[in-house]
Amino acid sequence: MISAGNKSIRPIAMTTFAAIFALIPLSMVIGAGSDMLQPLAIAIVSGLVVQIPLVLMVLPGLLALSKEHK
Repeated sequence: MISAGNKSIRPIAMTTFAAIFALIPLSMVIGAGSDMLQPLAIAIVSGLVVQIPLVLMVLPGLLALSKEHK
């Protein structure tokens, strides 16, 4: 499980940070039509920021605990 976590940390982090950096201009009201899409961009960015530690730290720990109980 630790080996799988080490192998998946880079692709998960790279795609998450790419999505966050792509949505930052939209969440900061830069560009045409961003007034309407700003709440959506803020929700997605905040969800991604919360998601990355959960997927990379909490989920492997929960999976390890569930394997120990079986």
